[in-house]
Amino acid sequence: MKTPIIIINFKTYKESTGDNAVKLAKQIEKAVKKTKANVAIAVQAVDIEKVVKSVDLPVLAQHVDPDDFGGHTGKVLIDSVKKAGAIGTLLNHSEFKLSKSVITKTIKHCKDKNFEVVLCVPDSDKAGSYAYYSPDLIAVEPPELIGGGVSVTTKDPSIIKHTVEKVYKVRRIPVLCGAGIHEEVDVSKSLELGAKGVLVASGVVKNKDPYSETLSLIRGLSVLNV
Repeated sequence: MKTPIIIINFKTYKESTGDNAVKLAKQIEKAVKKTKANVAIAVQAVDIEKVVKSVDLPVLAQHVDPDDFGGHTGKVLIDSVKKAGAIGTLLNHSEFKLSKSVITKTIKHCKDKNFEVVLCVPDSDKAGSYAYYSPDLIAVEPPELIGGGVSVTTKDPSIIKHTVEKVYKVRRIPVLCGAGIHEEVDVSKSLELGAKGVLVASGVVKNKDPYSETLSLIRGLSVLNV
């Protein structure tokens, strides 16, 4: 995935499940075609194939497990979502927390299979420590702000700056920020603080006009002349 980027997490909202996932993806694609911006979407595993067939956008799984073919009932295999068309995955979202051992094992497994990882972390310290394992992107999201009306750029912008500093001390892995992102200014401010994009969800998914909302967020990328 190229940066700067906006990643839209469909989560499991009614507005982004099944046929609604396709409809939403098409609205986002419409905004992308108008602007040529870098936008990826993360959808439920069962919706990946139908969404990939419907739009020309990078599609991520919302989670994968570090398992290969075998007796692993209920697990989400990298091979399966990759075959469905996904190019990468979110990992360790605050709504699906994982242990350090599972995170590091999954990152390695994804790298072995040429599958991109957007690792979600709650704070700058975790971001710095996981940078050693080389995920492709690191998204910092204070859990208490996720799904709320106040963005991290307003509540505590220092989180973004400190995360970038701690990650870059280890490796120059692009940092994204999320939690409460819903306005153009949230995106532009994130980039000014050193982030290379944002991770959003309800701001787009539950918006009555996801096309216009996506366009608004994309305009925030103009701080980097996109």
